[in-house]
Amino acid sequence: MMSKICVVYYSGYGHTAKLAQSVLEGARQVSSQVQECRIDAEGQLSEADWQALAEADAIIYGSPTYMGGPAWQFKKFADASSKPWFSQQWKDKIAAGFTNSASTNGDKYVTLQYIWTLSQQHGQIWVGTGLMPSNAMAHGPESVNWTAGFGGLMSISPSDASPEQAPRSGDLETARLFGARIAEVAKRLR
Repeated sequence: MMSKICVVYYSGYGHTAKLAQSVLEGARQVSSQVQECRIDAEGQLSEADWQALAEADAIIYGSPTYMGGPAWQFKKFADASSKPWFSQQWKDKIAAGFTNSASTNGDKYVTLQYIWTLSQQHGQIWVGTGLMPSNAMAHGPESVNWTAGFGGLMSISPSDASPEQAPRSGDLETARLFGARIAEVAKRLR
């Protein structure tokens, strides 16, 4: 049986949505049952999205990093997830996370820690990137895992770049590999 994967995320300017599309693409290389659940500008999800999360084998969370943490819309979703938490609906599902910000660091890891904590409160099984860093002098933004994210996917979209310009190809390929990895792990544990 094919694993069901949900990618639930918020995107304020379109950069995180572009990253999410690469995560979705990677997951779809492994599973035909991959659903996008985009949190709207008011921090809401549709009932169909909540149902998809309930039925998922893996949930991949995403939020931009704003001012050293996740967007308020993502936090609103996280607070609303107390209903499935109460019934332990997401317990033992695979979990992973991704984030994007304008700066090389931008305290992205704080956002990933927030997402990790959310997953652990739900009793989920966390999976990191599983990717080696691109940390030689020849490497740059076009390289896979240039940001050296291990606990989760981190990408960079400069503040003056449009969603057509960023995240760059290295981050998008990292996202694709990340999505495929999560789907592979979910398939093995199903």
